[in-house]
Amino acid sequence: MDIIFALLWLLAALFEGVFCQGIYAPPNVRIIHSGHACNIEEERYTERVYTIREGETLELTCLVSGHPRPQIRWTKTAGSATDRFQDSSVFNETLRITRIQRHQGGRYYCKAENGLGTPAIKSIRVDVYYLDNPIVTVHQSIGEAKEQFYYERTVFLRCAANSNPPVRYSWRRGREFLSQGSDKGVEIYEPFFTQGETKILKLKNLRPQDYANYTCTASVRNVCGIPDKSVLFRLTNKTASPSIKLLVEDPIVANPGQTVTLVCIISGGEPNPSLAWVRNGEELPKKSVLNGGTLTIPAISTDEAGVYSCVASNNVGNPAKKSTNIVVRALKKGRFWITPDPYHNDDNIQIGREVKISCQVEATPPEELMFSWLKNGRPLRSSERMVITQTDPDVAPGTTNLDIIDLKFTDFGTYTCVASLKNGGIPEISIDVNISSTTVPPNLTVPRGKSPLATQEGDTVELQCLVSGKPKPIILWSRADKEAPMPDGNMQTESYDGVLRIVNVSREMTGTYRCQTSQYNGFNVKPREAIVELIVLYPPAVEPVYTEIRQGLGRPFSLSCRVLRAHPSRVLTYEWKLGTRLLTTGKFDTRDETEYHVKSLNREGYGAYTCDITNEAGAGRCTFLVTGKAFAPEFYYDTYSALWQNKPRVYGFKLQWTQMNPNAVDRIMAYRLGIKQTGHQRWWEQEIPTEDNIQKGELLTYNLTELIKPEAYQVRLTPITRFGEGDSTERIIHYSEASRDTAPVNPHWSKFQCGFEEDTICMFTQDKTEEFDWTRHSAATRDTKYTPNTGPSSDRSGSKQGFYMYIETSRPRLEGDKARLLTPSFNVAPKNPYGNVAPNPTYCFSFYYHMNGKHIGTLNVYLRQKSQTGQDTSVWTLSGNQGDRWRQARVNINPTSSFQMVVEGIRGSGIEGDIAIDDVAIEEGECRDPPPSSNIRSLASSAAVHIWQLCLTLLLVLVGLRR
Repeated sequence: MDIIFALLWLLAALFEGVFCQGIYAPPNVRIIHSGHACNIEEERYTERVYTIREGETLELTCLVSGHPRPQIRWTKTAGSATDRFQDSSVFNETLRITRIQRHQGGRYYCKAENGLGTPAIKSIRVDVYYLDNPIVTVHQSIGEAKEQFYYERTVFLRCAANSNPPVRYSWRRGREFLSQGSDKGVEIYEPFFTQGETKILKLKNLRPQDYANYTCTASVRNVCGIPDKSVLFRLTNKTASPSIKLLVEDPIVANPGQTVTLVCIISGGEPNPSLAWVRNGEELPKKSVLNGGTLTIPAISTDEAGVYSCVASNNVGNPAKKSTNIVVRALKKGRFWITPDPYHNDDNIQIGREVKISCQVEATPPEELMFSWLKNGRPLRSSERMVITQTDPDVAPGTTNLDIIDLKFTDFGTYTCVASLKNGGIPEISIDVNISSTTVPPNLTVPRGKSPLATQEGDTVELQCLVSGKPKPIILWSRADKEAPMPDGNMQTESYDGVLRIVNVSREMTGTYRCQTSQYNGFNVKPREAIVELIVLYPPAVEPVYTEIRQGLGRPFSLSCRVLRAHPSRVLTYEWKLGTRLLTTGKFDTRDETEYHVKSLNREGYGAYTCDITNEAGAGRCTFLVTGKAFAPEFYYDTYSALWQNKPRVYGFKLQWTQMNPNAVDRIMAYRLGIKQTGHQRWWEQEIPTEDNIQKGELLTYNLTELIKPEAYQVRLTPITRFGEGDSTERIIHYSEASRDTAPVNPHWSKFQCGFEEDTICMFTQDKTEEFDWTRHSAATRDTKYTPNTGPSSDRSGSKQGFYMYIETSRPRLEGDKARLLTPSFNVAPKNPYGNVAPNPTYCFSFYYHMNGKHIGTLNVYLRQKSQTGQDTSVWTLSGNQGDRWRQARVNINPTSSFQMVVEGIRGSGIEGDIAIDDVAIEEGECRDPPPSSNIRSLASSAAVHIWQLCLTLLLVLVGLRR
């Protein structure tokens, strides 16, 4: 019996996998456009190109199918890897950018995923068109021959404009249009290194008639409705490049807080130049005041020092530029160090030996720096035993040295180094250095009990090195165990008392730290150093921190809490609770996880289970919320003809959904349906009872009626079990006339029709692996200049305004070239709300074709099934001239899984071979009276029936064996 039960279970699994799961489908996407597109064109083997004018509104919609409803994400990449779409992604179907700018062009991706299969990704390239105002610049060249009797003056007028697509230029002199060769004194050319970007007008050996008004017109040939733009330049015998004068000294030396004024005047140039100021080639300080050519900087600071430049330009020749350097006087960073006698291997200061005191200061300007020395407050002059030196003023920072030769007892005392700037105005810097018998080199030690130092994560800790010696130097702290920054972000941290204070210490700060003496403010000797070890204790990090478990009554389940890391990592205890009730406790051995088992869940077993894992630093907690709430329903968005209208003022809507993981909890007894008009507050609610157990993938249906046109409604659906209400799902229902006519992708349908009247062509797609594409056209717009004896003169209905699809066989097409058009993907239609499928469904595929011309090739139709990857089945074919009229073809098909129809046109021996199709339809049931003229190949398949027959045969054999 065990074998029989196992086989029955296999049959049930097959039923659910083959039939119930059929409603679930991986995502499929297609990008459609609205907004203000100039042009949409297909690129071979890539994606569509969407052209839009700068400043218009970009609107792209990602049409998505699949069940459960896929999540949509828009992203963008551009020419630069750092140019991200608004620094984020857009998580809805429609991407809308108002007043689009040129930098927002690029490739946009729509990604849809619902957890089934691989995510579906489509892209479209957005090309932003623009044209900036052109700019004319003028350059002159003057040359003289050696004989001094020939003089030539040539003028170049250069026109440039930023644009997309590339710009074309034209020149006029007055009202006269200039072209190459129209005037011997004029040459027009485009430099090869800027092809398409500039146009240069060369005036050779200037003549009187060359002094005139010149107009450069930039054009992108009215694409996207962008008008031409022009610029006028007047060339006279006074035209000259700009010249300026700067009425200031260079450099300007100022004290902090002083107001500095720079004056720049125009001394020449035609047309009249414009003036601009920059600092170090960039923007001016924010508090700067500009008045014509006068720049004022009030209360200048050291940060505002730099090179200030006045630039004049009038588009003739090169801009004129004059600069001055503003130097703000300052003294900063005074330091000292003591160097014992370098000729003895001893770091101590001793009577009878040499000792050097060095003093260093950063000064601006460095040439104004002056040093003086005092001993015990009295001026000290250089002598044979007291030698005072100073580094060259050009070497920064400035340093002065006091060498005491043959140190005597009377030389003990306080030496003061005083730094100042010439002419004053800046406070002096004084540095005192004591030389005495107590002046000794530094030494570093770590206090007892301060290494290793243990602390808990989040605390404030102080690492300490004791500094002895006089004077006490600056202490530098750094990581000794690895190249890593200190807590303040620097590689070294200065300390004046030997203490490193770390606030809110974290586990990453565990390690060894080095304290080291600096040469500054101390002895210039080999650095002393010591090591301090820091140990950061932290409570266990566990997983899962939080998880929700859905469970039905009477069922067993297990909970597991795992330790990821902790310090100390042992001596761990655990404690399981349900709410406040203690369940069990224990200690860890060699394992890193603990489990709690429930054999049979009762009502008191619902609630929050916690597991606290503890060490001496604290506890980490796993939380498990065990609930009987049902999962949320999953609305089905691919219902075919979901909206209907049988009364003038109201409409109905077929609401369909599946239940997520219905067997995870107790049986769903009913659904609570809530509905309200969007924008209103009041909900109307009712219960929808369910009779039997809901299976995974079962498609449930409820018809909403008496919905008021054209209002939109918000619908909420909540499952109900013995536990109570489960998770809710909401969706919006919109009414539109298009809703009744537009066929979705992957529908459960009764009839699909397409006349190609919309740009989306009913979500048909082109097969990019073939040589060319089908083209959508109407007889009113189609160009028949090159193929007058082929193709239809109207669509199938006889309208010259109607659209159809055709293959254009003119050059460069060759005999045998193929174009393939693919319908949307269709699921096999369910026969009842529980997802049961007829074992051998039949559908009628019909279309109208037009095959007129002496070079007509072949029209083929194939069936492509998801279950037969890479294998298309031919179901219809026709070749040769069929006359100048539309004919209908109908063929029965028997798909066993999701399918598409493939329409293939093959080019014949010449250009008079256009083939057209129109009014494509797919309908449930067999075709009625198929035309005899069509060469029909029926597809018969019964894979599903064979599976059931095989399973039933196995079952009978096993039963016989048991007997």
